[in-house]
Amino acid sequence: MNFRTMTALAATLVLPAIATHAQPAPDNSSIWTLQDENASISAGKLTDRYYVNGLRLGWTSPTTVVPDVLADLGHTLWGGGQQRVAVDLTQQIYTPADTTTSVPSRFDRPYAGVLLGNFSLMSDSDDSRSVLTLSLGVVGPASGAQGVQNGFHDIIGQAHTNGWGSQIQNVPAIEVLHERTWRLPMGTVAGLETDALPSLTIGLGDLRDYLQTGVTFRFGRGLDSDFGVPRVRPGLSGGDAFTPTRPFAWYVFAGVDGQAVAYDMLLQSTPFRGGPHVSTIWDVGEMQGGFAVMAYGMRLTFAYVAQTQEFNGQAGGLHQFGSASLSIRF
Repeated sequence: MNFRTMTALAATLVLPAIATHAQPAPDNSSIWTLQDENASISAGKLTDRYYVNGLRLGWTSPTTVVPDVLADLGHTLWGGGQQRVAVDLTQQIYTPADTTTSVPSRFDRPYAGVLLGNFSLMSDSDDSRSVLTLSLGVVGPASGAQGVQNGFHDIIGQAHTNGWGSQIQNVPAIEVLHERTWRLPMGTVAGLETDALPSLTIGLGDLRDYLQTGVTFRFGRGLDSDFGVPRVRPGLSGGDAFTPTRPFAWYVFAGVDGQAVAYDMLLQSTPFRGGPHVSTIWDVGEMQGGFAVMAYGMRLTFAYVAQTQEFNGQAGGLHQFGSASLSIRF
């Protein structure tokens, strides 16, 4: 079965409207989220390399202000549920392992910066979250990645990263993503709640074509407050929306996911993007673990991520990085 067939099959399972489930109460609060992922937080052999940094600022609406045309779309796709819209701006920075030379090896990851505006519609029932996202942006110098990385190095007294002159040049980026996450309670252990969050994600566009499936296991209190911690995509993400169901909610978690990647603009050369490229690995896995704390209308999360190789010849073993977010309800 090829990737396109897998995608079509998954879409038939995920996209059609489903039977109406009990839905949460309306939520009048909007949510602001600031998130950063950085490869300097690592126990790996190589740090501050490959996927170097992901910075994201997002806003999620109350359930009461979704435009009618989007609400109708949500009901058509998913049936019932409390719906929200979300907008975020994301920048990601990618470099090769060797950043000391001005002419990177052609067998190493190309320099690349990504700047995306992401526009999402989500629907929550008591036991599932569905998300449809349109991402529009650019890969290349217009992303500002070179200035952000070397400017930060100036602040902390590090040398500039060489080789940005070879980065992937400006290419428009577009991505459509659909994701569903289910929340499956698994009872209590020593008076604490446990659950599982299986998920399925499909991403299509000129940036990345992939199918991802994974599951997260959680242990704590107030697990019905959200659907897991957020991540900069691609990654196993529970999203920014949360509604605390008790004054103090918390959990620890561990999760795994697998990605079948048919195309990745940041690694591959095609008729739409010439220039530097490497030989890719189609199956990519991730493991992550961390915690979330919710109190006083805020949610603080942290995840430590270990990722398998994305291209042939990738050095340093598992690529590792940390992901932290702070969300505030207003």
